[in-house]
Amino acid sequence: MLEIRLVRSNPDLVKENIKKKFQDEKLVLVDEVLELDKQFRDAKSRGDYLRGQRNTLSKQIGGLMAKGQKEEAEQAKAQVTDMAQELEELEGKEGATEEIKKRMMVIPNIIDESVPIGKDDSENVEVERFGEPVVPPFEIPYHVDIMERLHGIDLDSARKTSGTGFYYLCGDIARLQSAI
Repeated sequence: MLEIRLVRSNPDLVKENIKKKFQDEKLVLVDEVLELDKQFRDAKSRGDYLRGQRNTLSKQIGGLMAKGQKEEAEQAKAQVTDMAQELEELEGKEGATEEIKKRMMVIPNIIDESVPIGKDDSENVEVERFGEPVVPPFEIPYHVDIMERLHGIDLDSARKTSGTGFYYLCGDIARLQSAI
């Protein structure tokens, strides 16, 4: 996932990268992220300001009540109440980080400058190859078959409790898994 600071500071680079990956439908995500981030930051700074003001006023209310200035204290209480209502509204916008994160997870990472751009896998460039792939002269067993031969798996009990596709590790296989 990209850092939000990169998207904020260089949205054109991010958009260009999306175009290089031929995912033009994701271009709108950059603008959405920027707008949500702006709303979030504005709401956060306004909320921080209001919380500070509320704390200051709360301290003043006690002082005003001690001096016997009830009228001024009631006005300050009314201001605190108004601030609390505005803070409730802002907290919804401050919680937009999940929406931002959802969109950021879909925006692709930046391609290195050395990577050639192609439409699909057929245009990939092989840079280097080390040897030829070796295919053994025997059939390679599936990992579940190996664990069954070593009596390190219990498929029947797992099927009864969790359904098909689950297994319990037993004995040395369980100890090996725990060690890893």
